[in-house]
Amino acid sequence: MANKHPLSDHPKTESWLAKLLPERLLPEWVSTYDTARLPADIIAGLVVGILVIPQSLGYAVLAGLPPVYGIYASIVPVLVYAWVGSSNVQAIGAVAITAIMTASSLHGLAIEGSVQYIMLASLLALMMGSILWLAGKLRLGWIMQFISRGVSAGFVSGAAVLIFVSQLKYLTNIAVSGNTLPGYTASLVTQLSTFHLPTFIIGGSAFILFMLNRYASGLLWQSWLPASKAKWAGRLFPLVVVIVAIFLSHIANWSSRGIRVIGEIPTGLPMLSMPEFESLSQVATMLPTAGLMALIVFVSSSSVASTYARLRGEKFDANQELKGLGLANIAGGFSQSFPVAGGFSRTAINVDSGAKTPLASLITVIIMVATLLVLNEAIAPLPYALLGAMIMASIVSLIDVDTFKTALKTDRLDAMSFAATFIGVLIFGLNIGLVIGIIVSFAGLIWQSSHPHIAVVGRLLGTEHFRNIHRHDVITYDNLLIMRVDESLFFGNSESVYGRIKEALEEYPKACELVLIMSSVNHIDLTAQEMLITLNRELMAANKRLHYSFIKGPIMDVIEHTPVITELSGRVFLSTMQAITLLTDDSLHNDKYPTVQKREFE
Repeated sequence: MANKHPLSDHPKTESWLAKLLPERLLPEWVSTYDTARLPADIIAGLVVGILVIPQSLGYAVLAGLPPVYGIYASIVPVLVYAWVGSSNVQAIGAVAITAIMTASSLHGLAIEGSVQYIMLASLLALMMGSILWLAGKLRLGWIMQFISRGVSAGFVSGAAVLIFVSQLKYLTNIAVSGNTLPGYTASLVTQLSTFHLPTFIIGGSAFILFMLNRYASGLLWQSWLPASKAKWAGRLFPLVVVIVAIFLSHIANWSSRGIRVIGEIPTGLPMLSMPEFESLSQVATMLPTAGLMALIVFVSSSSVASTYARLRGEKFDANQELKGLGLANIAGGFSQSFPVAGGFSRTAINVDSGAKTPLASLITVIIMVATLLVLNEAIAPLPYALLGAMIMASIVSLIDVDTFKTALKTDRLDAMSFAATFIGVLIFGLNIGLVIGIIVSFAGLIWQSSHPHIAVVGRLLGTEHFRNIHRHDVITYDNLLIMRVDESLFFGNSESVYGRIKEALEEYPKACELVLIMSSVNHIDLTAQEMLITLNRELMAANKRLHYSFIKGPIMDVIEHTPVITELSGRVFLSTMQAITLLTDDSLHNDKYPTVQKREFE
């Protein structure tokens, strides 16, 4: 199970931790642990553990679970990932995306917060973890590259809007429910009578404070604190607000004024149990969401882990990441957790706090355990409005407007994928919205492949380089039409290529020699071969000839014994300049054409 990669500047040495367990059971970071890293890991673990307690409580509430389950999700899954995950510094736990997808998946299957709902949430973690683990065993880590930036950004942005709206029920006491924007809006309008002003004052004030801390830190801290202290002041400020809110709630007895508070948190560690379900139909209903969650969790977590691995000079194994996330969620399914993933914010805090190895995550687990055993009564007065405000303030940054603006300028297809995913998530929910985005993304890819760029080119004066006649001042020849094919040829684009070539031939009727530059063609399937054969025969019937230049060796291996070459009316040239030299010479029909051997293409 050795999977962790030590920092490049630390040689492998036997650590004191390695003496505690047999070597075959140890990840590499344990067997090579350097005690010089211990202080940094302890500090990072303490900081992350303290700061994410209220966040974990809030994400459990977002998932429709009692707050304590956010703490449960930060114990056993974190231990397992620290042992088998691929990243040295990624901090996993409850995150906004998995929380809202959990709530969306279980909507209508059970009452939020009920025993059945809790069991189904753990079952969902078990199902998602099994899919991730199986994908890791099958070495499917390459799948992440098929989710375009537009789709992933649109999905996260749409989910962020839904999360933001869903938290209004905690800031206003209005019973907002649903899993789409129209659903939330309808319930908000019909339940306006339940609006509670004191709850709104607390939640709204907290939201403003959190937003100022996040987006106006210069005004709050940097104007009077050194940069290093200002950074930590900004990070600790939410914790200070939480502590003050708990104190005020306890002193003023907010719960007696109709303000919802967390209440007593169960004492003790999460119990190990098998998730239960009423029928197989429930499992079948949850399976598509489990698959989509597995994909999203892998893509988002891998993005975080691979980025920090690159920055730290460490290796990243996508397949090991699949196994680590899978086993973490499987373990969570048996320990009262709900689906977990690598968190953007908590990983950033972990790294900035000085974490060197997963030992920092183990320290965080100790903080979570201490919270359950010691601090449960102290957290009880915390109002739900504060948790909702914290989630709303943190989720705003996930609405990725910049990516959409950039895509509009540079890649319209990605912008279309973003918009389709974003709107689909808002109108139809997370699952259908993601599927819509993926379909639009692949449809755009297919359209792009079916309309390859084909340019008529000419020679740059004084060089042997050939460029697009519409972009450069080039030399052209009346009897010669040179076209560059900038895509592999297959059944999806052969008709488009054929049509573009025919248009060019009609545009240049004097050209009796057609040269296709094939330097960008890496594959020619059977349909494309038939198209080229047909093109050659039509040119011959019109007393014209077809030639090729720059055919790659592997492509020549495929087509050299087919009619594409054996019936070719012209020649195959090693370079386009060679074609120019020979095809524009008056002695064209003598033996100046070299015989091209197969070995010249290898």
